[in-house]
Amino acid sequence: MPKKKTATLFEDSLFELEQLVAQLEQGDISLEESLKAFERGVNLTRTCQKALQEAEQKVQVLIEKNGTQTLEPFTDE
Repeated sequence: MPKKKTATLFEDSLFELEQLVAQLEQGDISLEESLKAFERGVNLTRTCQKALQEAEQKVQVLIEKNGTQTLEPFTDE
């Protein structure tokens, strides 16, 4: 998936998720609508998590060794 499309997908999903949370917090919708919103929110959360995992895998660290700069995969260690 191209970087721009992934970023847009993440941003759009996050925005929609924020809207759903606000709607649920207001408590102005029926139980059935709340359950549908909750289900949609779970799906959006999974989409966001997947996009973040993909981005994390692409992060690289610029390291200088012996006067030469190289890119290496990012590790949490």
